[in-house]
Amino acid sequence: MERQKWGIVGGGIMGMTLAHRLAQKGYEVTLFEGAPDLGGLVSSWKLGDVEWDKFYHVILLSDFRTRNMLQELGLEDKINWVETKTGFYINGKLYSMSDTIEFLKFPTLNLIDKFRLAFTILLASKIKDWKRLEKIPVTIWLRKWSGKNTFENVWLPLLRAKLGDSYQRTSAAFIWATIQRLYGARRSGLKKEMFGYVPGGYKRIVQTIKQNLLTQGVIIKTNHKAKEIFENSDGKPAILFTNESLEEFDNVIVTLPSEIAATVCKGLSSSEVQKHNDIEYLGVICVSVLLDKSISPFYVTNITDTWVPFTGVIEMSALVDKNYFGGHSLVYLPKYISPDDALFDQPDEQVKDYFSSVLMNMYPWLTESNFKFKGVARAKHVITVSTIGYSDNLPDIKTSLPGIYIINSAHIQDGTVNVNETIKVAESKLNEIIKELQLHE
Repeated sequence: MERQKWGIVGGGIMGMTLAHRLAQKGYEVTLFEGAPDLGGLVSSWKLGDVEWDKFYHVILLSDFRTRNMLQELGLEDKINWVETKTGFYINGKLYSMSDTIEFLKFPTLNLIDKFRLAFTILLASKIKDWKRLEKIPVTIWLRKWSGKNTFENVWLPLLRAKLGDSYQRTSAAFIWATIQRLYGARRSGLKKEMFGYVPGGYKRIVQTIKQNLLTQGVIIKTNHKAKEIFENSDGKPAILFTNESLEEFDNVIVTLPSEIAATVCKGLSSSEVQKHNDIEYLGVICVSVLLDKSISPFYVTNITDTWVPFTGVIEMSALVDKNYFGGHSLVYLPKYISPDDALFDQPDEQVKDYFSSVLMNMYPWLTESNFKFKGVARAKHVITVSTIGYSDNLPDIKTSLPGIYIINSAHIQDGTVNVNETIKVAESKLNEIIKELQLHE
């Protein structure tokens, strides 16, 4: 019996995971990526003489799907686990918030406010029924449990930083998912904030996955951007690429962002297209800088001052050994914005100068001479906004086009967008597809 042929459109973590699992099941798989290399949002790039992740990523002890994948690839035992610290930048000053004593000393909140903040976090970590939180605006839920002062001084600035104006349309499921991820390891008995990384970053992971796929017989075609995906005259899925090549399959899974998938897939019903277009995405502009000195002991510094343009300060070298960065400190300055924000159209030099000048204002001991590299990475579709009733309005992964499926990060319903959740969605949705196909054989 001839093996079923599967085409996967999109070579990020989602596409690579799908290709890996399908190949394990004995299917004939071709993986297509529009860029020159696989990786998507976990791609690496050059920072002068250093090569590391284009966007910041971290592995948590509770990221069991990621760790399982890395174990299969022979990389799980290579993870370096490091105890990290968290900081806050409030009213022009840096504060540590990495243990109970520091929490009790935290400024802008009185003792009752701090109790309510701690209670809110504990409450969210215990909730199992996230679906009911989708019906409640995050602002109302946080005000109820944390109180007005805590909401205004802590939660609201963080919501604005992470979601922009979209926070007003966001459900309480968003903050639940965020807390669940960050406190997952602590529920298993660990009281310290431990994060991990694979030496070599995601470049090493992607290269290992790629080699594994090739060994499994997966055909990988980069520089293949899908132009149209449609049902051909034989009733089978076909993909037309921008280089005018055409390929046909028994089944095709599209992992592109929803609004792009809805445009590329020809013949979807108007209701399907509407559901995909209704999904609200946020993109990111992330400035990376290499400095000749560390700026703080914190891996993450949350920012509540509204004059700072970026969401936070991520000092990767507080986690990763500086030897991987040529002895320098690598800092990410991300800003989450809507895909049509004018900042996406600003020249790199302008964005780099703006973000680095603000960083020097925040950390006055920094001067221009401390900067050894500045770079700007952009992605227009990174996270989806967890709007009211989000999961009830999601489009099905099975489309009205025979053999064509759409699976992407929008299908992360009960978590935040990260590698672990992406692998989870890929594996669980693929299992659904395979079961349904086997029922009809």
